[in-house]
Amino acid sequence: MTTLEQLKQHTIVVADTGDFNAMREFGPRDATTNPSLILKAAQKPEYADLVDAVVARHREAARAHADTLGYLVDRLLIAFGLEILKIIPGRVSTEVDARLSFDTEGTVARARELIALYGEHGISPERILIKIASTWEGIAAAEILEKEGIHCNMTLLFSLPQAVRCAEVGATLISPFVGRILDWHKAKYNRDYTGAEDPGVQSVKRIYNYYKKFGYKTEVMGASFRNTDEILELCGCDLLTISPDLLAQLQNDTRPAPRKLSPEDAARADIERLELDEKTFRFLLNEDAMATEKTAEGIRNFCADIVKLEKLIAEKLG
Repeated sequence: MTTLEQLKQHTIVVADTGDFNAMREFGPRDATTNPSLILKAAQKPEYADLVDAVVARHREAARAHADTLGYLVDRLLIAFGLEILKIIPGRVSTEVDARLSFDTEGTVARARELIALYGEHGISPERILIKIASTWEGIAAAEILEKEGIHCNMTLLFSLPQAVRCAEVGATLISPFVGRILDWHKAKYNRDYTGAEDPGVQSVKRIYNYYKKFGYKTEVMGASFRNTDEILELCGCDLLTISPDLLAQLQNDTRPAPRKLSPEDAARADIERLELDEKTFRFLLNEDAMATEKTAEGIRNFCADIVKLEKLIAEKLG
């Protein structure tokens, strides 16, 4: 068996891409997208027709809308999501505009709009995950949305307090960023990390064990990997979202992929429950320099790519 096939025995594999061909090649159950991935895909020649079709179909309605470019961006996200759902059997994650990361009401409204747009094409909410940044305001939005049956994927998550709060409000899924945590530590301490000592791997293991120890239903999906060693150290995690390059490496490898994480081991772990209110959440996040910096950086980068995506659409809109 290939390493990828072995991994799939213990973990649900998700494609971290907006590239349809990669999804067909590797057969993931789910797929995740974000503004950066959609921007990357939208700039490829093979997707030009899809982008052009969205602009042409919604041109007049967009011009009459107060936020012309935002209107078209949402419809482009939905167009990619609909094509992805033709390929995968499971769920697609579609991200709310990162510029709403500190706006609970705005996030809730945009999430409802995205679900309604999918519904116009006959897609059930059960096949959609709305991606929201793991700020206090974003998590508050997820609490509202989950009660309405809108399932959330909490992204830009770098710390245990963020993860705990997401689970407390009943978020469907979290996406802790492994590689970006590694990046911060390598830059901060001028050294490399391998295997189980990787700080990103350790963070996800800590979150996974906490969830299983205390019986939370929120799923853990490791994300943002830099190498296949990180992925194999998290074999057994509920889900792992993996880029096409790393999926190819796993598919062309035959290394053993033994299970490293399990609910049974987590149940025996010595873990104290973390009590959180808003003040404690904000203080603990502020005390974690890595999580504070990487959350802020991630929001800024996603906002920048949304602006680039709007510029691309504006050029086509003429």
